[in-house]
Amino acid sequence: MGHLNPAEWDAYYDDGGTFRPLGDAERRLLAEHAPAPEGGLALDVGCGWANSRAISPTAATGWTPSTSHRPPSTSPTSTSDANGYITYECFDIEQDGLDRLPNPAYDLITFRLSWAFIRDRTRVMNRLRERLRPGGTLCVITPVASEVPEDRRNIALDEEEIGWLCAGWSVAERHDADGLAFIVLRDPAPAQVAYSGKGRPAAHALTGAGVVVTDPVGRILLGWSARREVWELPGGKDDAGEDFVDAAVRELQEETGLKADRADARLLAFLKDSTHGISRMTAAVRITAYTGEPAVTEAHLIRRWEWHEVTDLPALAQPLFTPSAHVINTVWPGLLPGLPPVHHYPAAPTEVIEDPQQAAEAAQLRQAMADRLIKDGYLENGSSIEAAVRRVPRHRSLPGLPLAEAYDPMQAPVTKRTPAGKSTSSVSAPWLQAVMLRDARLSAGAAVIEVGSGGYNAALAQELVGPHGTVISVDIDPFVTDRARRFLTDTGYHQVDVHLGDGDSALDVLAGPEDVDAIIVTVEARDIPPSWITRLAEGGRLVVPLRIHGYTWSIPFTKRDGVLVADSFTVCGFVPLQGPGYREDHTIRLRGGEVTVRFADAEPVDTSRLDAALDMPRIERWTGVTIPGLVPFDMLMLWLATHIDRGFARLAVDASLDTGVLHRAKGWDAATLIRDDSLARLLTRKLPTDESAPGLWEFGIHAYGPHADALADTMADLVTAWDRNARNTSPRLTVHPPTSADRDLPEGHVLDKAYSRLVFTWTTSTTP
Repeated sequence: MGHLNPAEWDAYYDDGGTFRPLGDAERRLLAEHAPAPEGGLALDVGCGWANSRAISPTAATGWTPSTSHRPPSTSPTSTSDANGYITYECFDIEQDGLDRLPNPAYDLITFRLSWAFIRDRTRVMNRLRERLRPGGTLCVITPVASEVPEDRRNIALDEEEIGWLCAGWSVAERHDADGLAFIVLRDPAPAQVAYSGKGRPAAHALTGAGVVVTDPVGRILLGWSARREVWELPGGKDDAGEDFVDAAVRELQEETGLKADRADARLLAFLKDSTHGISRMTAAVRITAYTGEPAVTEAHLIRRWEWHEVTDLPALAQPLFTPSAHVINTVWPGLLPGLPPVHHYPAAPTEVIEDPQQAAEAAQLRQAMADRLIKDGYLENGSSIEAAVRRVPRHRSLPGLPLAEAYDPMQAPVTKRTPAGKSTSSVSAPWLQAVMLRDARLSAGAAVIEVGSGGYNAALAQELVGPHGTVISVDIDPFVTDRARRFLTDTGYHQVDVHLGDGDSALDVLAGPEDVDAIIVTVEARDIPPSWITRLAEGGRLVVPLRIHGYTWSIPFTKRDGVLVADSFTVCGFVPLQGPGYREDHTIRLRGGEVTVRFADAEPVDTSRLDAALDMPRIERWTGVTIPGLVPFDMLMLWLATHIDRGFARLAVDASLDTGVLHRAKGWDAATLIRDDSLARLLTRKLPTDESAPGLWEFGIHAYGPHADALADTMADLVTAWDRNARNTSPRLTVHPPTSADRDLPEGHVLDKAYSRLVFTWTTSTTP
């Protein structure tokens, strides 16, 4: 399959090249089979201007500036005409992801003369299906290979490729548009992946290796077999006298062009089954580093290579080669349902010995890190946690990171990002890990479950519970579990069980009721699922970074008579829990995006008149309440959130759009009260420095709108009440089932979440 790079496409368009104009037959078929509903949204991928005008209102995407900037407009990114509003975006739909699309979902998605140029078609189609509204239509208009000359084969699809395109849809219709295939797809219907073998093999071909290799963001490489008509891993039979690891490295290069070093290849297990009555042995090999880009080097064996999302494999529309499926299941146990039986023989885990000079330097930095944590009060001198921190090689869980950064006690290195740059996985800062392990109160022989893997924290926990204890680490991301398992294997912590699954529900299958002594959650949670309570033993500890009204605290709970009771609050930050447990904030943008208002747990209130309020003169109240610099005031935020009955939100200003209408707080979203077409927000100002009060900051209120005076007074009174009654305290927090009646709850502010009812009791508080 031939592809042009962006520069080649630009040259083609600059020389006057173009695509075939939209024909009458296509217009008729679009109107008949793919009409967008009244007020609907359409996405045209490939970005021909005439295409977009035919199906507007539209978002059109293109790979090069020439394609997306062709329309005659004063702006290269957007234009409008009589058919509706059209937005043009220039990005690579395969590599850049879909976060930049102007809308989250569409009624119609079209590929006109562009689908043949997509390489990773399975992955792209899966992501686009997620962007299709219920009842929506995906339309592909494409040349057919049998109708074009051989030298233009790269612009067309053959019948097999059209079959792949139509797989996984309840409705797949094909029409003729003056020689073009006009394909209409509706109602995604992913099927459970099937597994396929092959015909009777030659006797000498029954031992070989299957290779799992992933790209930098965790996608797995699979090839479409021209002979077997299945997806399969790189790999193949071993030559006489060749070991399985060498065979894996050789086959990877011969089949895909990717080069790997033997040192980056790991033999995980041997898998034995049979085909046509003949025994078959497959070595599962994991390769963790490579150079190059996948290419079809043996077209008679593999027709194309694609990077697939690992989480898409259970719903793969085409069959997966059975030995490849078994190898994948070795890396991510439980990922693929209904696998045929196989005999599984794990390779003996081997601790990887690192370079002696690096190991010595890392040991020095590790001791210095422990000393710093003791000095700063995060570690108790002589404790079992101190011993674990001095022993576990943290840097091995962060390959490629400089040693000094790996052992910085305040750093939380990011280990995975989305294509748009959003962090989805990180290794927590050592100070916070020490605090959470202290709060978990782990002892020898205890059973602990970690929700959110990384490897290092699980190794620390294993040190604390000892050889007779149990540590299970669960994560929803196969990239993360694979990475954690490699670190634990390399460093000798073979006893830790790494499980691929959703942290919300996986505990129900990993442990029985009240079987777990401690649960440590290392991702930000918006709620507390029932399984975290039911699996926890009476008196057991749950340590969780819980997001409350948009702010996150690491909170240790003890289970008492089935109810969770909090001991303390430590302000922190984590990447959010993925999966069903994730809850989006309700977000509203004002003044063209300059100001963002977020309602996290509070019920959103009317903000439609706030633009007008922000144009009114500002009211200021300075409270006289001060706080030294670098001293956290997170409990004030919680105080405000739990004393404002209606309209609590957080407010932020976009630095790139800032017009100065609001004072922009640095480093935190301002706590805000919104009520009666007005708002009041908390902020600080630095007081003049003198010898009696160096580095003091004063809390104040800025308010806007017709009722600014009243809101400013209300919020200022709350700040002074906090200073008077609760400055050095934190509330008692209890967690109750969502079915609990109000009369059965203790006194306090009640925050209702989907899985639980949280009650905050400030023992000395008074509400102004």
